[in-house]
Amino acid sequence: MSDLLRAPAEIKYAEELDWLESVDDNPKPFSWRLSPKMVRLFVLGSERSDGLDREIAPKWFGDRSFVERSIVTLASDRGLLLIGDPGTGKSWLAELLSAAISRNSTLVVQGTAGTTEDHIKYSWNVSMVIAKGQSRESMIPSPIMTAMETGAIGRFEELTRSTSDVQDALISILSEKYISVPELDSDSIVFAKPGFSIIATANSRDRGVNDLSSALKRRFNFVRIPVVTNKKSEVEIVRFRTEELLRRHQLELDVPPTLLDVLLQSFADLRASAAAAGSDDEKLESALSTAEQIGVLEDAILHSNFFGERALTARTLASSLVGSLARRDPEDLAILNKYLHGVVEPRSKEEGGSWPEFLEGGRDAIATLS
Repeated sequence: MSDLLRAPAEIKYAEELDWLESVDDNPKPFSWRLSPKMVRLFVLGSERSDGLDREIAPKWFGDRSFVERSIVTLASDRGLLLIGDPGTGKSWLAELLSAAISRNSTLVVQGTAGTTEDHIKYSWNVSMVIAKGQSRESMIPSPIMTAMETGAIGRFEELTRSTSDVQDALISILSEKYISVPELDSDSIVFAKPGFSIIATANSRDRGVNDLSSALKRRFNFVRIPVVTNKKSEVEIVRFRTEELLRRHQLELDVPPTLLDVLLQSFADLRASAAAAGSDDEKLESALSTAEQIGVLEDAILHSNFFGERALTARTLASSLVGSLARRDPEDLAILNKYLHGVVEPRSKEEGGSWPEFLEGGRDAIATLS
């Protein structure tokens, strides 16, 4: 695993999944590797009441009901659509569910304007077709077809980014549970095995790009993943990802809890400002999600390690925040400057601590970008 830039969940947590499978004596739907109860436990972590001999750390932080509804959906014959703002952990939840259920989270189609029916059905190995003709051997199955043939979970990322033709092709797969291959005279239908399902994700901000038809919507159960605003949950997520980042980069760098508080409070302030804004021009282009918060912290940690004093400072954190969130010039810079002067400056005078240095670092960063 050490030679992979980013190991999929089934490899990253292979030992844990093996152990859960060995102690799992609960009923399992279809070809599932873990029972629904163990899938939930793998995603959300164990509690003392679970009575396990070892602790299972949580990997996704959110409402328990979202995970349970997702698992129940996948145990039915309906697809699962995780929908929410960017950075709310939809793809990570889809990966964890696929890893726990199928031990394979890599059967993924990425939805874009260039995604075609071939990407969700099949294509052909041209050289083999020329040499031997069209056959099952010369056919290249899509990740979705592979999931159907193996009774696994297929994933479709950014469903609303794909065109209506692709979405229509997905309707028949979800409805009929087979793919017809008219080019073949025999063995021309690929049937889905029990356990096959699809987890799709869609950003709520993409509404209107390629809206889902009512026919496709009927074939999905929707689970809406909200932006994390609960401070305790957000702290857990940021700490979890920070520890993971330090391990991955083999860093020994001090991340003071006070600076995590500054980061969390800054995002809370900016979200409140966005909620009160009268127009889009008065809002940052950023969704201000937890994922973006982690991105700001990662940028600051790496900058401190490579170019700083191997300790995270409020100045570096402020510089990373401005650099990460200022995507439009001059609109975003003006919003951040207003925030520093209207909120951070009074707070730095009243509370002191890390806020004065954070204010100074933010001002310097804005001056550099202006």
